[in-house]
Amino acid sequence: MAVEKNGGIIQRFRELEIEQRQGDEASLRSLEQQMREAGASDHDGRPKFFRALSLPAPTPSAPPEPKAPVVDYLKWALAQHVGWLLAYDPGTRLGTEPESLHQLRVATRRLRAVLRTARPILLPAWVTTLEQELTWLSKLLGPARDLDVQIAHFTEESANLDARDRKLLAPFIAHLHTQREAVQQMVISELTGARYVELIRRLQQATQAPSVMESPLTVRDLARREFTKLRKAISRLTPSSSDTALHKIRIKAKRARYAAELARSSVGKPASRFIKSTRAVQNLLGLHQDAIQAERHVRQFLKYSTSVRAGFVAGRMAERQRQRRKLVRQGIKPLFKTLLKRGKKAWG
Repeated sequence: MAVEKNGGIIQRFRELEIEQRQGDEASLRSLEQQMREAGASDHDGRPKFFRALSLPAPTPSAPPEPKAPVVDYLKWALAQHVGWLLAYDPGTRLGTEPESLHQLRVATRRLRAVLRTARPILLPAWVTTLEQELTWLSKLLGPARDLDVQIAHFTEESANLDARDRKLLAPFIAHLHTQREAVQQMVISELTGARYVELIRRLQQATQAPSVMESPLTVRDLARREFTKLRKAISRLTPSSSDTALHKIRIKAKRARYAAELARSSVGKPASRFIKSTRAVQNLLGLHQDAIQAERHVRQFLKYSTSVRAGFVAGRMAERQRQRRKLVRQGIKPLFKTLLKRGKKAWG
């Protein structure tokens, strides 16, 4: 990334992210070592927009004391996620960095999860309308995120093909970019509108004074409720469970993890171990869902390019995704076992 001022470049930097899709941990560590020897260093945690403008990253506040009232945990969690939502707002508007929109959407999802977890202690009318507005924002960002994922997927697939087959993908990738530009204009229009501004105002107000009811529930009780839902869903799985069932498990794992993060400073190491296990399950099931979405993208490619050769290329791409799904199903059972064991220890 280059930062310009008055016609001149005043700063340059590059950010690289390594994501393990295949291979082993040793290969990942080896690659990290090579990058460090070439001069790479750890990321400082700031969004690119903040780094480009030499702004400090939003400083997270310390979590409440272990015996603090549940409302203190709620306000603390809301403040963290609202802060990150605002941090990634500028990059989302610029539209030059897919990660900004992705992180804005993640912050939105986390806010919805926190409100969902805390629903038993919140005034129904207050939380329902706030959840509805966050759902609206998530749906607004969804099409742009889907296109970013498609573009990244087919760009990666293209790099693995020979020159002849790469030409088949080029027009389709260009078509996706055109669609993404059109969607970006819609996103900008909504983010500059009164509805979004009012949502931000309500979220900032919620970090200071959420509408709560008197309740004997503790933050640990709230986290236990989400774990119980996850445990029951896992118990209903069979070797032949559908892809949809696995996706629902992933959603419940996210919710259980976010609830556990809310209660971590109260519960301590058992919660941290449970969070680690839910993240492992979530990540592996995420690969499964990515493979399903990739097959959907391949079908869209076939609608766009109908030649015989395109069908052959699409078949190869689809087969790779089916193999990814098979490997996930083979490897998920031990992770479920560890998650349930740690969940029982953390939440009883």
